[in-house]
Amino acid sequence: MACTHLHDLPEVVPDSRRCEACIEIGAEWAQLRMCLLCGRVGCCDASPNRHAAKHAADCGHALVRSVEPGDSWRWCYVDEEYV
Repeated sequence: MACTHLHDLPEVVPDSRRCEACIEIGAEWAQLRMCLLCGRVGCCDASPNRHAAKHAADCGHALVRSVEPGDSWRWCYVDEEYV
């Protein structure tokens, strides 16, 4: 099944260049992801706290993209697929 969350995405910019939630608790992260609906930056699923996934679950924002240099992929948490 194809992801249906890609339509009407706003233009957003990252709200940070680090995981602010990790900074607040003194944690480290592996990589960063940006919410494509609001620009919130959080740590990836390989990070201990998985803040990007928590944001998606809490806010219902399905789509993220990597903000790592050289990456251009997007992920849908609802459909669990690259889009």
